[in-house]
Amino acid sequence: MRTRIAVVVMAALLLLYLLFALRYGIVLIRVGQPVAIGLGIGMIVLPLLALGLVAAEIVFAVRAEGLAKRLEAEGGLPTEQLPLTASGRVERSAADALFPVYKAAVDADPENWRPWYRLALAYDAAGDRRRARWATRTAIRLSRERVE
Repeated sequence: MRTRIAVVVMAALLLLYLLFALRYGIVLIRVGQPVAIGLGIGMIVLPLLALGLVAAEIVFAVRAEGLAKRLEAEGGLPTEQLPLTASGRVERSAADALFPVYKAAVDADPENWRPWYRLALAYDAAGDRRRARWATRTAIRLSRERVE
């Protein structure tokens, strides 16, 4: 719940920043001098780009959370209890040892989003965030293509 509140607060602050940037961008464009016009355009384009990227991340998070809830309701989330380090993170060697099981499940059924999502969880536990996001995106795409 705290994460959602933080996301809402950050999105609201970004929106407030965007409104100020748009206003001052328009003011600069109205000055009419080439440098001011260029700065004004930058003050409009860059915040809009940031807003688009933040919106894409929020959509990704909502869809990933939806898949997690569906998998949990089906009883399909991984149940292995992995040992933790003193900092509370999963021991990487234990996560790496489990990884082949989840990779084999994806190889056996590559068009099913469930093994892909479990593989994403395995990547995340192993600390490979880039591959975890890639596997999550694949799971999201497959779940949207194959409505069940």
